[in-house]
Amino acid sequence: MKILITGYSGFIGSYLQKRLESSAHELILADITNGVDICDWKQVAVFDDVDIIVHLANLSFVPASYENPKRFYETNYLSTLNMLELCRLRNARMIFFSSYIYGHPEYQPIDEQHPVQAFNPYAQTKVICESLCQGYSRDFKVPLTIVRPFNINGVGQNPDFLIPSIIQQARTGKITVKDDRPKRDYIHVSDIVEAIVAAIETEQTTDDLRTYNLGTGISFSVKEIVDLVRDLFNTEIDYLCTNEFRPNDVMDTVADISKIKNELHWSPAVSIREGLQKML
Repeated sequence: MKILITGYSGFIGSYLQKRLESSAHELILADITNGVDICDWKQVAVFDDVDIIVHLANLSFVPASYENPKRFYETNYLSTLNMLELCRLRNARMIFFSSYIYGHPEYQPIDEQHPVQAFNPYAQTKVICESLCQGYSRDFKVPLTIVRPFNINGVGQNPDFLIPSIIQQARTGKITVKDDRPKRDYIHVSDIVEAIVAAIETEQTTDDLRTYNLGTGISFSVKEIVDLVRDLFNTEIDYLCTNEFRPNDVMDTVADISKIKNELHWSPAVSIREGLQKML
């Protein structure tokens, strides 16, 4: 198949590209780094032979979504709209990379039927884009798979994110965090890629919309991550929690991944400890 990957040079895209290069598929790469602005329809319309679009390109760092919301909304909305329209015109199917959009959980573990609740500008862009996907599936019969990853980790992640920040601090001999209570379901980037590959290899008919959580079914607190990192360094590392609590912070998230296990026969393979070891 001819697979168009948007955001191929990003954290997940670079792993996916490497994973698919050894396959029989033909890759079409689109990213701002190779001069393709997928928010510009004129640049997108030139792709005239596509079977599947894996849409990874988006702005994703939550603090930045507060600082420049207009850029987040424009980029994430327009890029998704253009990819959906390309699918409609080329009779292609799409795998849309969403996010955790469940807000404060009403129950745990969280399945795909859990009510959606945006709780920051970035998550709001994903809710809007998922609505676009639903519309194109309903009205134009575009086959779609939506994946909702929980907290991703792995080598090459933006150093501003929690785990890379903790590891970088550990190298200095002291780790400081603001709040060590929140618990998250951490999934390794290589497991994310295998889930995407499983979706690629699963046939879909028109008017087929599937949504899958991507996680491990286990959550770890910030303090537990810190303790794991300190243990892996096997050296004396000072630790300080300043107890600066964020208002409205989600305190725990655990993914129910039974649906993707049953339908795509995918399961996570990399433990949080193994993922941290690779990052070290």
